[in-house]
Amino acid sequence: MVGKISEGILLEFKIGETKQEINGEIIHALGDGSILLRINQKSYEVRLVKSSADEIEFFFENSFHYVKKISSTSSGIMIVLDGVPITLRKHFKLDELIRDTSSSKVTTENNNLTSQIPGRVVNIVASIGTSVKTGDSIVILESMKMQVAVKSHKDGIIRDILVKKGATVSRNDVISVIE
Repeated sequence: MVGKISEGILLEFKIGETKQEINGEIIHALGDGSILLRINQKSYEVRLVKSSADEIEFFFENSFHYVKKISSTSSGIMIVLDGVPITLRKHFKLDELIRDTSSSKVTTENNNLTSQIPGRVVNIVASIGTSVKTGDSIVILESMKMQVAVKSHKDGIIRDILVKKGATVSRNDVISVIE
């Protein structure tokens, strides 16, 4: 077996564009090639037959299964499970958080542009004195290995940028002042 199975790892996946979430946790590596998993609050024993970086053969509920990883990105993994292609979306809750926070609680009377998510500033796109339109990118944050643009919530001129490249910001921190 390649790699190490770490106990207590929590995983959240969403299959394709379905509404079903799958929560999984590695409870215990049993030492005989078996792993005790908890999937959506139910415990299962999985017996690994073969494992490499791109392929896994295993028994799950007394049935043999074969998984091959096709591709992997920061937002998802494309696999083939028993001949059926499946996309596992990672960080899908981040997409929902950005959508929910960017469409609500922002008014054009507010000059403060705030971060929708916690993250690290990887790029400052605009500069003080720049004229911006609603939706223009001001700062790029990295959160959970994904880059997310913090966009202007109104037309105006950037009067101040309150973050520096490499800085860490929390959700609702003021990033910039736009008048």
